[in-house]
Amino acid sequence: MLLMRFKVTCGDRELLLSNNQSTYVPQCTTHRLENPGVISLVLIEVQNGEYLGEDDIIRFQDDYARIQN
Repeated sequence: MLLMRFKVTCGDRELLLSNNQSTYVPQCTTHRLENPGVISLVLIEVQNGEYLGEDDIIRFQDDYARIQN
């Protein structure tokens, strides 16, 4: 099996995770996912709690020009 790594920034913590590893992002915590490798990364995001909408997303930085001015 090919080992893939990805970097998660969660608040002021940085984690380097590998295949089949996960982390928890607390509510209202600034977070970012980075793929420093060349192999495509498949991400499965699981939300939990009373509200599961995505209309509360605030982009603090947008390297891919998704923010509308």
